[in-house]
Amino acid sequence: MARAWHLTSRTTGLPTMDNFALRDLPDTPLQPDQLRVKNLWLSVDPYMRGRMNDAKSYAASFQIGQPMTGGAIGEVVESAMDGFTPGDLILHMGGWRDGGVIGLDMAPNKLPRAALDAGMSPQTFLHNMGLTGGTAWIGLLRVAAAKPGDTVFVSAAAGAVGSAVVQIAKAREMTVIGSAGGAGKCAWVDDLGADAVIDYKAGAVLPQLAAALEKLGKPGIDVYFDNVGGEHLDAAFAVANDFARFAICGMIDVYNDGRAQEMKYLIRTIPARIRMEGFIYTDQFFDCMEEFYADMGGLIASGAVTMHETVHEGIEAAPEAFLGLFAGANMGKMLVRV
Repeated sequence: MARAWHLTSRTTGLPTMDNFALRDLPDTPLQPDQLRVKNLWLSVDPYMRGRMNDAKSYAASFQIGQPMTGGAIGEVVESAMDGFTPGDLILHMGGWRDGGVIGLDMAPNKLPRAALDAGMSPQTFLHNMGLTGGTAWIGLLRVAAAKPGDTVFVSAAAGAVGSAVVQIAKAREMTVIGSAGGAGKCAWVDDLGADAVIDYKAGAVLPQLAAALEKLGKPGIDVYFDNVGGEHLDAAFAVANDFARFAICGMIDVYNDGRAQEMKYLIRTIPARIRMEGFIYTDQFFDCMEEFYADMGGLIASGAVTMHETVHEGIEAAPEAFLGLFAGANMGKMLVRV
């Protein structure tokens, strides 16, 4: 019998294990347009924290007492859906469970056979060829309109999205400054090709960012890719060049306490004519999906874009993996191998 994690209560702060329960799912026969799947990989992502709240947002709230959902890679065991047969590997939204019955509402899509035959691992479609890679590519190249020669500042550069931004920017001949927490993560961002790396755990962000720009001989930043908010965002305002573009992807600094930090340098949006845009991956993805797959697939095949996977084992580990996102426990993409 399949099992799924259910949300048992809401929280106003950092979630705990008390907010989740692992429960059996009913073993029902297939209805038309349904699949029975065995999940192989589960994704946990920061945006899921917002889904724990009972608030209007771009993603529907998890409901108390109901199974949670998220990105997953699964194998079709039984099919009553046209176009799918047992053995197919699929990307779908029936995550937070080890398997069971899913329908069209879980958006199942077969993984491209050509990519798998070429040696691409299935879980790549949960990161560089999926949500996080697509978010990085769209945010950097479409929202921020970054171009060769730009100076790009990336917060959470050792995360799944941030590390992809670093590598895409370097492949496009941009100068990249990444911020990460701790010596190990900073060393990895340096290995990815960043021109400078700052350790936000070692001191205030702005002095380190200003020093990195001076060392690189750059007057300021042209693009800021924000995954963090707070102090990082304010530092970006302080050193932005005229007509800088900010792509606001996430603000993990305030996901659990809801308190926005004072922005001392926000006023610079006016004299510097800074353009700041929040964006959601799905807003543009389906308009540029083929271009993204072709470009990112080529970057991965050439070795220009790689990913470090932080893997937790077993369905039981899903909440622990999720909570680890807010403690900086991941380097690269956080995954659960079922």
